[in-house]
Amino acid sequence: RTSWRGGKNKVKMIESLPPMWQGLLGTLFTWGVTAAGAGIVYITETCGGNDNQQKFLDASLGFAAGVMLAASYWSLLAPAIEMSDDYGSL
Repeated sequence: RTSWRGGKNKVKMIESLPPMWQGLLGTLFTWGVTAAGAGIVYITETCGGNDNQQKFLDASLGFAAGVMLAASYWSLLAPAIEMSDDYGSL
């Protein structure tokens, strides 16, 4: 049985699970992170002053935009550029 203490052991343990369980764990992790983010927004809406609340929401929006730009580059553009090297120049 694999231990939960080491980082590499956790990855090996998840890789050893059937695909259905891997998908379920991925879905639950994604749901949990989304719920945590929604909870933070809900708390800032009900607590705190307007000035601090607006600054926090602006920073959160900027962070989310940066994450989406990075994701679009590393998931879409970088692989496309790498694949285009096989076709040569026009």
